[in-house]
Amino acid sequence: MITSKDPGYGRGLLVGVSAYLIWGSFPLIISMLGFASPFEIVVWRIIFGFLVAAALITFTKGWAVIASVIRQPKLMVWILASSVFILINWQVYVIAIASGHVVESALGYFINPLVTILLAVVFLRERLRKLQWAAVAMGAVAVTILTIDYGRLPWIALSLAGSFGIYGLAKSKLGGKVSAINSYALESGILLPVAAIQGSIIGATSPGLQFAQHGFWGAVGLVFFGIMTAVPLIMFGTAAKYLPLSVVGLMQYMTPTIQFILALTVFHEAMPLARWVGFVMVWAGLAFLTTDMLRQARNRPRGK
Repeated sequence: MITSKDPGYGRGLLVGVSAYLIWGSFPLIISMLGFASPFEIVVWRIIFGFLVAAALITFTKGWAVIASVIRQPKLMVWILASSVFILINWQVYVIAIASGHVVESALGYFINPLVTILLAVVFLRERLRKLQWAAVAMGAVAVTILTIDYGRLPWIALSLAGSFGIYGLAKSKLGGKVSAINSYALESGILLPVAAIQGSIIGATSPGLQFAQHGFWGAVGLVFFGIMTAVPLIMFGTAAKYLPLSVVGLMQYMTPTIQFILALTVFHEAMPLARWVGFVMVWAGLAFLTTDMLRQARNRPRGK
């Protein structure tokens, strides 16, 4: 069992916190890229994210490992599935931020752990403990309240939570046989044709691709966001090696918390009373989930 006294714990904590801080800052970055459409932003995110991964794999001489993964159809099926759902997640997220729905996007990542345990029940036949059921129930009540408040299902939040939950499920099916950087390189590589088609459509319609239309810093911004897609993922993979699962589980709440604060203080989004009630219900559910997670970590025998 990993403890705070283990070598590398401090490094893991620093790298992990940094990764979640970067993810939390994404609404600020996307808002500065408003000159480009959400679909174009995703195009460059895929392209430059892949280039970063490819450069790292070249530096570490890892292409032979990539080739061996490609030759394994059972692994590639899950990598293809993860590619599809991360594309959906990226596209919905950028559209949400660009259209002023930062609060709802934060909600999506708050309820993601609740969706994840539901997926575990449906697809992995896991049995939930009492606190986990309580957390799911609180989440269901929260979605009901927020549906009434919005006058519609919070489809952005549900799409983000669902797509990222299924993405995580697909990654779990890889069983640790593919590293984070190799998996990301394969996913973004699979998505390159999608980026090419999407970019061609944007370029053929007015006003066209904006990459080179807003000066040097406009292009740098789009490149930077692509790089920042790969960097925190790699940092997270490093952190996960040095930190206990309970700490990693708690850290995941940093990103939606930062985004929620940005929504209120920077983007000045409305938070009527009913919306606050819905969020409080979600946070209560996460408190149940966290309590259960910490209890299981405490009761787990040493050395496991």
